[in-house]
Formats: sequence, C-alpha cells, structure tokens
Amino acid sequence: MSAPAAAPSWDAWVKQSYEASAAAMRQWVEKMETDAATRAKLGFAAEQWIAAMNPANFFATNPEALQRAIATNGESLTEGLKLLLADVAKGRVSNTDETAFEVGKNIAVSEGAVVLRNQLAELIQYSPATPKVGARPILLVPPCINKFYILDLGPESSFVRFLVEQGHTVFMVSWRNATVEEDQCTWDDYLQLGVVDCIEAVQKICKAKTINTLGFCVGGTILATALAALAARGEKPAESMTLMTTLLDFSDVGELGLFVDPGSVAYRENTLGAGGLLSGRELGTTFSFLRPKDLVWNYVNRGYLQGQAPPPFDLLYWNSDGTNLPGPMYCWYLRNMYLENNLRQPGKVESLGEKVDLSLLDMPAYVFAAREDHIVPWKTAYESTRLVGGPVRFALGASGHIAGTINSAKKNKRNYWMAKPGTRKLPASAERWVQEAVEHPGSWWLDWIEWLNAHRGGEAAARKTLGNASYKKLGPAPGEYVKVRI
Repeated sequence: MSAPAAAPSWDAWVKQSYEASAAAMRQWVEKMETDAATRAKLGFAAEQWIAAMNPANFFATNPEALQRAIATNGESLTEGLKLLLADVAKGRVSNTDETAFEVGKNIAVSEGAVVLRNQLAELIQYSPATPKVGARPILLVPPCINKFYILDLGPESSFVRFLVEQGHTVFMVSWRNATVEEDQCTWDDYLQLGVVDCIEAVQKICKAKTINTLGFCVGGTILATALAALAARGEKPAESMTLMTTLLDFSDVGELGLFVDPGSVAYRENTLGAGGLLSGRELGTTFSFLRPKDLVWNYVNRGYLQGQAPPPFDLLYWNSDGTNLPGPMYCWYLRNMYLENNLRQPGKVESLGEKVDLSLLDMPAYVFAAREDHIVPWKTAYESTRLVGGPVRFALGASGHIAGTINSAKKNKRNYWMAKPGTRKLPASAERWVQEAVEHPGSWWLDWIEWLNAHRGGEAAARKTLGNASYKKLGPAPGEYVKVRI
C-alpha cells in the first residue's frame, strides 16, 4: 500500500492560489464582450493587479524574507525600513545604488567642450581620438525625456567613444531639464533650438556644407521633423540620417497607446497646453509600470522586505534620471503623434512655418529597431522605411529599447538581423522582411559604422581646438544642463 501524498506546504498553497486567481482574471478579460481598445486597457490593469498581488510582495507570504529576518535577527527588516523611508523621500522606488554614479566622473566622461548654449540645449563637441577624422561631422540628437549620457556611459559601453575612436568628429545635443522659465516652450522651439541651430553651429565649426545626423527615440522624431521642415525650404544640410528606435508612424505604439485617448489628451491640453511642466518623475513612473515585475516589485521584494539595497547599474541610474517637459511641447507631441498620427501624412503637420513631408528626406537613411522594444514596437519603427524618400538600410537588434540599442561593439554581444546581401528594395511589410532576414552575431554597431563611413566625406586632419571664434568653448563636457536632476 502506497503512502498518501504529502500535503503541499503553506507557501506552495499560496503560490497555487495566486496563479489560479491570475489565470482567472486573464480569462475574464479575454472573454469580456467589449471593443478591442477597452479590452486592452482592462488587460493592462489586470496585469498591474497581478504583479502587485504576487505573494512575494508581502512579508507574511514571502518565505525568503521570513528566513532572512530570522537569520539576521531582524536586521533585514531594519535595513528594509531604511530603504523604504529613503524612497518615500525620493517619491519613487530605487532600482540601483545612485551613490555609485556621478555625471562627469564615472559616466558621461568623454572629453569635449560645450560650444553652444541656448534656452533648451547645450551643444557638446567631443575631442578627437585619432590624428585623421572624417571631413563630415556627425550630430547626435538624444531623447529629450532623459539625459543624453545613455550614449556616453562607461568607456566600454560609450557610443560616443566608439565613434571618436572610429575617426569621426562628434557633436551631441544635451537637452535642458525644463524649469518654470521654459514651461511655455513649444515643439517648434525644440526643433529650432535643439536641431536647426545646432546643425548650423556644426556646419560652421567644421566648415562642412553637409553633416551626418542621428536621432534616438523621440530625438529621432524631432530630428526627422526638423530636417523635413528644412527640406520644405529647399535646405538639405544632412548627408545621412540614422534613426535609432524611433517612431515616425504612430499607428501602433504598444502599451503606451493605452494612456492616450481623446479624453486624456484633452485633459492634458486643458491643464498644460498653455504652460506648465510635465514632471519627469511622472514619465518615469509610467515607463516603470510598463514592466512592473522587473522595474518595481522586484525592488520592493529585495529591498523593503529583505533589506538588500540594489547594486549599482549604470543603465538603471540613467533610467531614474529623467527630465521635465514643457506642457505646450508635450501636448502638441501627444496630439499630433500619438493620438492623430499626423506626421506620416504629407502636409498634415506644420513645423517651423513649413508643411512637413517626410518623403522629402531623400538622403541615405539607416533605421534601427529592437526586437523586444516595448516603447517603440519594431514593426512600427519599420514603417519609417516607407515614409522617407531616400535609400534605407534597416537593422533589427535583439533585446529591448535600451539594451538592444546600446549594444557595445567592444563587448559584441547578442545578435542582429539584416536583409539578405544584394537586396535592392525592402519589402513593404515588416513580417515579410523578418522572414527573409539574415541573422548576424554580435553588435549592430559594426554594420552601422561601415555604412556611416561611406558618408564621412573623405579624410581631414583632426582639429586641435574645439569650437571656433563664433562658437567658443563655454565649459568642459558634459556641460551644465545634464547635471540638473529633478
């Protein structure tokens, strides 16, 4: 006669009950008779509840926390309370040791100087690392909702250092963390002060008729809009354009679309449209709750319940270092891009006094997307290849919005996909493209730099001084704007 099966332990029973409840809630949402948009919002809310109610988030139902409290004679609870109180003071959950980093000391350390400063941006010129450089410089336009140093982390991961070591003269836009003095700035102000004025400065400093350009995330949207407005004037200062995880078409924006509907946009316009600031803290919280298990509750569990402070991690430090946005700029962007998807329609958007037509962007373009990106879905990013008017090279990287993009060539991890060699025309659909694409090991940076080198404009001696008589050095990199925290 066999022995009776052992009864499940209490923690196993709690886990099983939780998983059954989560499955029931997901099934309830799936079977609900409603429209797709409402179902998506309910599904998102359900996932937030499921993540929050995980037994690991509560001391009494977290075996690891209980065992650690016993093993440390309650010291873990004391440390957890300290971490909780510190985060209450910050107004957010910490997910890295922020004392381990200092901008200009161990991140954003590439040598250079600020050569232009206006109300919304500083322009940084980086020192050359080779005796010869490409005659045509490159301007980098990062997202304005975070700090630029995602492109200049530690030496092994720095995109800036990679470029200067490859013999390029590099300029970077450093956006200002908006204050009440900037709370009435518009989308056009960002285009003029952050792109157009900076392009003119780069041209004059390097005596270059045309320059290479790169935009990352919303920085790419700003860059492409500005270049299209200039093209409508008959001005074409960009020899090439690179778009990294950028949306020009906003037909499918993933989970971010759940936060955008006519009512929510109207509310923002009524409260911020005429002036005011959208807090970077609010934006950061929104992005964190797109991945609540990894970016929120994991740190509640390890930190508050077990008393383990998070280790230092440069990407997460950057992620917590957001910026405020002027209300008028944000509201215009929200309505014209996320709500109405106007940018993809020729002439529907008017910027810098010109009707914007993306097909006027006839320079060679390199479009990069990340396969697991939850902020810029890669298939939507692929639509950019159909909107611009010039030849396009498209690359799809592994991983997500940041880890897929900042995939150092020195570390050369992960992989990426490209069209088959000899492909002359990209397929109309992203699904067709990925079916035919060829996988390559390592960093997509290596393919991109080979493409960029074709647009470097020959060789020139590296400049011994930064700036010129009209654009004098205003201070060392990384500048002042990047150091201002919320």
